[in-house]
Amino acid sequence: MISKLPPLFIGGLKINIPIIQAGMGVKVSTAALASAVAIYGGAGTIASVGLATSLVAASTDYVDTSNKALQKEIRQARKQTKEVVGVNIMVASSNYKEMVLTAVNEDVDFIISGAGLPLSLPEYTKGSSIKLIPIVSSARSAEVILKAWSRRYKRLPDAIVVEGPMAGGHLGFKAKDLIANTTDCLETIVTDVLAMIEKYRKVGGAEIPVIAAGGIFDGKDIARFFKIGAKGVQIGTRFVATNECHAPDSFKELYVAAKKEDIIIIKSPVGMPGRAIRTKFIDRVINGENIPFQCNYQCLRSCDFKNAQYCIAKAMHNAAIGDLDNAIVFAGENVFRVKEIVSVKTLMDELVAETIKELNKA
Repeated sequence: MISKLPPLFIGGLKINIPIIQAGMGVKVSTAALASAVAIYGGAGTIASVGLATSLVAASTDYVDTSNKALQKEIRQARKQTKEVVGVNIMVASSNYKEMVLTAVNEDVDFIISGAGLPLSLPEYTKGSSIKLIPIVSSARSAEVILKAWSRRYKRLPDAIVVEGPMAGGHLGFKAKDLIANTTDCLETIVTDVLAMIEKYRKVGGAEIPVIAAGGIFDGKDIARFFKIGAKGVQIGTRFVATNECHAPDSFKELYVAAKKEDIIIIKSPVGMPGRAIRTKFIDRVINGENIPFQCNYQCLRSCDFKNAQYCIAKAMHNAAIGDLDNAIVFAGENVFRVKEIVSVKTLMDELVAETIKELNKA
């Protein structure tokens, strides 16, 4: 019988409770949420995307404004706690390198990087002790990263987040497969990644913990992935419905009110499908309406802003200020199971207790 969960070790970094709070933009997982999760033993993550003061106003220097905004959030989190806090930085960001360098200068504990393959991430973090954690949705993508990092930088990832098809936000799968439910499930992808990593461990002795993500809702889910070899989990949706989350009350209440049929896959201007809660804005998009916008900067390299039906950054900014009728609100497949808004401590205690109970059944 176990009485507590084993910590998650990422290199020399110890996370007492093996739960990483996902980085969620725009302005959803900021210092307030990340520091609270860290205080209660998990790893808190600040989402770097969209932190600039206003995503709808012209910016004379988008890069500088974004860097200062990220710096402010990291420093604010550090004032609250000295425990484990990192940053999520999207590869697709047009200011990717600059944001990574800001995270390095502020000495965060880890960088999680997805929305593309972070093949150059080690180049920007040379000389630092920051743990580097790519996000992948297949064993093939993971191996591409491992081979590239090994060849170019003589190093491997410190951990890998394996994100499955039930996650919220932009997804690394084809829209038609998500809609038809023909993607591999997270269990299959995690098992494939673990098998692929084992080859590297046998050759070089590398320990690369796998962190399961996407649709993790309760202790039963966490225990299931621990049993197949994952060393930790990443959770996003559950942490939105907490008191400490920076999102407005109307945003959180949309989570609580969501029904299963409200969760849909949308087409994003960045060229990836996304999972969101249906809003009036999304209905307008589905009906073919073009929502006018002016792009003062291309915040995401993959965004086809000249032909886009709407601005994803503006729609997510509207969500962050509570203008839900003109917003896109991303959420995971299991958001309909969220029934109340609780404190981070209450949520963490619940997840840990459920996981221990489930593991002891075995």
